[in-house]
Amino acid sequence: MKIIAITQARAGSTRLPGKILKSIGQQTLLEIHMERISKSETISQLIVATTVQPDDKLIFDMVSDMGIRAFRGSENDVLDRFYQAVKGEDADYIVRLTSDCPLIDAKLIDKVVRYTIENDLDYCTNTLLTKYPDGQDVEVFKFTALEAAWQKGKLKSEREHVTPYIRNNSTFCGGNLFKSSNFEEGYDYGDLRMTVDEPQDFTVIQNLINSLGTQRDWQDYAVYMNTHPEISNINACIIRNEGLLKSIKND
Repeated sequence: MKIIAITQARAGSTRLPGKILKSIGQQTLLEIHMERISKSETISQLIVATTVQPDDKLIFDMVSDMGIRAFRGSENDVLDRFYQAVKGEDADYIVRLTSDCPLIDAKLIDKVVRYTIENDLDYCTNTLLTKYPDGQDVEVFKFTALEAAWQKGKLKSEREHVTPYIRNNSTFCGGNLFKSSNFEEGYDYGDLRMTVDEPQDFTVIQNLINSLGTQRDWQDYAVYMNTHPEISNINACIIRNEGLLKSIKND
């Protein structure tokens, strides 16, 4: 069973330029992100999928120097970037992650992967119902589902955000092309943000890492945020998945 994680990463960002290359202590957010993913027990390989934009050569070179495979592809057609990055790798399943989630939890990744395989799902995620903090988003899908989306996805939102075609045609959402399920464990932390889109988000992550370090489980960070409202309130007003919602509106 070959399971490949692909995390999308780019230096360009309208709301917080260069965000994944910002440092906390001795590490960039991207390094923290990759280090946490590396603790996964189910992932066979990690690919960092960046863009062909000049500024992203820095990401490509940095990742390659660390011994991790990097790929450069389309800036806006992220679905094509994912597909091209993995199409020759004989992957059974793909784990989609995003590099603006520095505190992604490897144990949570493994739970979603195992649930997907055990239930023979084409697509599984913990985001169909928002019960986990924004920033602990895990999507797992068969390579065949990715290939189908790459071939048939036409809408701008389907190309920019990789999985909308799969989601929209999944059994969970009333479709019939992809057997799917939402992964959940009874938590309700969906109002918390551990992702980095805005300057306020970076301040929150900085506080979490300075207080708890980079090696804790996601629940530890969530409990800390809930018991320190002066931290969680910093970015509480930011809309979840604002970029995706904007793309859907523009379709």
